[in-house]
Amino acid sequence: MLSDLIHISDFSYELPDEQIARFPLEQRDATRLLMVKGNTLLDSEFSRLPEFIPSGSMLVFNNTRVIKARLVFHKESGSRFEIFCLQPLGGYGQTGGTARWKCLTGNARRWKSGLLEIQVQTDSGSVTLKAGKGPEIDGAREITFYWDNPAMPFEQILEFAGNIPLPPYLNREPVEEDAVRYQTIYAEHNGSVAAPTAGLHFTQAVMKQLSASGCAFEYLTLHVGAGTFRPVTSDDIREHSMHEEEIIVERNRLLNIINHLPQPIVPVGTTSMRTLESLYWLGVQILTGHEPEDTFHITQWEPYRNDVNIPAAEALQAIYDFLKRNRLQSISGYTGIMIVPGYRFRICNALVTNFHQPKSTLLLLVAAFIGETWKSAYKHAVDRGYRFLSYGDSCLFIPEPAGE
Repeated sequence: MLSDLIHISDFSYELPDEQIARFPLEQRDATRLLMVKGNTLLDSEFSRLPEFIPSGSMLVFNNTRVIKARLVFHKESGSRFEIFCLQPLGGYGQTGGTARWKCLTGNARRWKSGLLEIQVQTDSGSVTLKAGKGPEIDGAREITFYWDNPAMPFEQILEFAGNIPLPPYLNREPVEEDAVRYQTIYAEHNGSVAAPTAGLHFTQAVMKQLSASGCAFEYLTLHVGAGTFRPVTSDDIREHSMHEEEIIVERNRLLNIINHLPQPIVPVGTTSMRTLESLYWLGVQILTGHEPEDTFHITQWEPYRNDVNIPAAEALQAIYDFLKRNRLQSISGYTGIMIVPGYRFRICNALVTNFHQPKSTLLLLVAAFIGETWKSAYKHAVDRGYRFLSYGDSCLFIPEPAGE
């Protein structure tokens, strides 16, 4: 457990409402970039990111894709019901006309019984989608969906029936452009209900410039859950319950990361950083005799229980050897890792990210990575009119090496 008390009230700042970006800029890489190296702050543009990335870096991206998780139903009485699909209870790709999901439900008290129903226009014609209310689970509710085209996967129906689940702080309904702009250009695997927003700035032009400058790329998957927006309600951070999110890592991609060490590893976004650091602790589990039987779990305080000194390459190699030994091409599991000041980073050397909400677990992660510099960086950004949160501007954080 943490040795020092951490007060969430110490990780706050004044964020003017007008600096919350409600809509994206027309051009993805036209956002501003605050480059923070040690205690040095430099204002720039995201299109110039390749100039500042450390030489020989591997950028690691989260290739999750945001699903259209918000479904709206109406009863004949006119009552409106919203169902927010959080996580499949039978895995993705469910067919056969039935799927069970963990969901949040709006106006649930008026949904006494019976099925909700909507007609969905798809490329294959009209589909009737029904929803049945099940028991409560972990602060949410089990919902069973039924549809009359058994061959069509449920996620495909969501693409036609659902809406993009914008962050609550945008305080608006989604518009047509959100379907494109709230996805990264490299999004591949369905599963998130929030975008890995640091990746929203990347364009093909920026990727080509990074490649030309000698950077390598790799991709991991962390499906971002709605818990990323959960406020920290206790001042003592030890009392906050961190949400879990699913990680999927392919064996060949893991090997590429291992082979790149000890050159710089630069996660794009806090989700990529949490994935990489979680992988280190999975490797530690394997090396200490705790091989996963099915899926793995990294709990929120696991990194703080033992100050191990296993090199990053050795920990990741243990995962690779486990996969190869068991003839597995990938590994999946869940992480609830909570990165707060006092955490010792094992893999990540720099971070591309956005500006985060006051008193959030994401701001705690930034503070853990760059120390007290976060305060001057965020004050600088507020004072100079940077745009904040999901559709806002970006940062590149490069901490000074230990001992300097």
